[in-house]
Amino acid sequence: MTARTGQVALAAGAGSHGDRSLTVGLFLVVVAATLGVTLWASRQGKGTTDFYTGGRSFSGFQNGLAISGDYMSAASFLGVTGTIALFGYDGFLYSVGFLVAWVLALVLVAEPLRNTGRFTMADVLAFRLRQGPVRIAAGISTIVVSVVYLLAQMVGAGSLVALLLGVSGDTAKKWIVFGVGVLMILYVVIGGMKGTTWVQIIKAGLLMAGTLVLTVLVMSRFGWNLSALLGAAAQASGKGQAFLEPGLKYGASSTTRLDFISLGVALVLGTAGLPHILVRFYTVRTAKAARTSVNWAIGIIGVFYLMTLALGFGAAALVGHTAIKAANPAGTTAVPMLAEMLGGGPGSTMGATLLALISAVAFATILAVVAGLTLTSSASFAHDLFAQAMRKGRVSEVQEVRVARLAAIGIGALAVVLSMFADKLNTAALVALAFAIAASANLPTILYSLFWKRFNTTGALCSMYGGLLSSLLLVVFSPVVSGTPASLLPHSDFHWFPLENPGLVSIPIGFLLGWLGSRVSRETVDPAKYAELEVRSLTGAGAH
Repeated sequence: MTARTGQVALAAGAGSHGDRSLTVGLFLVVVAATLGVTLWASRQGKGTTDFYTGGRSFSGFQNGLAISGDYMSAASFLGVTGTIALFGYDGFLYSVGFLVAWVLALVLVAEPLRNTGRFTMADVLAFRLRQGPVRIAAGISTIVVSVVYLLAQMVGAGSLVALLLGVSGDTAKKWIVFGVGVLMILYVVIGGMKGTTWVQIIKAGLLMAGTLVLTVLVMSRFGWNLSALLGAAAQASGKGQAFLEPGLKYGASSTTRLDFISLGVALVLGTAGLPHILVRFYTVRTAKAARTSVNWAIGIIGVFYLMTLALGFGAAALVGHTAIKAANPAGTTAVPMLAEMLGGGPGSTMGATLLALISAVAFATILAVVAGLTLTSSASFAHDLFAQAMRKGRVSEVQEVRVARLAAIGIGALAVVLSMFADKLNTAALVALAFAIAASANLPTILYSLFWKRFNTTGALCSMYGGLLSSLLLVVFSPVVSGTPASLLPHSDFHWFPLENPGLVSIPIGFLLGWLGSRVSRETVDPAKYAELEVRSLTGAGAH
């Protein structure tokens, strides 16, 4: 079966005019509902607190849902499930990193960050370090991580939605990317954090409901017998018992094993440094609510990733390795194909309905995540770069919010343009790169600032810029960009770094440079400021 044949097979459930109209209709319902929520939220407040944090009006449970909605991206819903469907045990091992990361976020950053910051990650760093240079570095890092993550989501949106609507060609994908970009800009410019948060809550509910329905249908097919499901998946995979054992994807050589360790480290450490996740802790009123948020997020995300086990192996068993691989080499379309098969297969009314529902859920997932990323980067530009670094705080709330809205338009437009010319990029590699940058540049700086008395501005700049540049440079000279048929430049070869993910090297560089810069610098540290930060981070005294 050719790739084109696989795409036609996937679109068969939506192949007729009526069935495709159902898919388009559900897309429009999702768009209309989320835009309605955004317009409602826009009337709730106008100041910086409302725009950046939603007025801190969300409960721990609501924020936990929103965090889940922000975190469970299309890469998780489609990418992880597809990896499980193609590689079995190794695919599920990959998903474990996403869940384990939240334990680190709960223990190390959730409560201290909520207690010491106000709007952005840089507020914590600037509390006892020099504001100007630290805010500029944090702003640059935030925007780079957000844009890289945005690229992954929007490139995926173009390919996925074009495939599900049964359209082909680069022009169609570009128009889809443009449409997603316009919507995400509207969510941020009109609704701010409150509108974006409610979109994420709605999306989390839709995603969990859709995933639960598919999981129930899969398990019922195998008499609620997990062993029978795994056995059928192994048999249909063509790999036999090896499908259920480690090594199918990451055990081919010592390099692939190191690559998996590098990826796992980036996922586990990167979550606690992702800017669009960190700002979610500011949307609740108390540190207790921040802890509650993360507890709910761990529970929801944990259940979700357990269900991806059923979906991935279910797709392997019911759709088959050959069909999944033919439709998309990375397995991204495994879940929609599974939904169609569970409904009765191509051409059936129920199959087309399930395919359309899951497609709409995937679309809502993309919209919610890109809105959160755009808001975070625009807030960092307006609050850190414009209001604090450039204007030294001499700016009104109205001006700052206006700049944030303009920044959202500019960053959104940049992401749209880059995505239109980056449709051949590996979205999984982009997501992994975003995590690696966050773990290399942001996490060392946050931890040193919160827990090391001798940490200073020089150390912060060395850590952020060093972690950022090392992770980007290592990727440029890795197989992601050149040297293999799957590279961005398949006909060139200038790679010398063997790993696809730079985390194993760039994360230690970030920590080492932060320590070295602080030790070498002659800059004096104010012990009273650190003591105040320590008390505030641990108790919440004086928190905003």
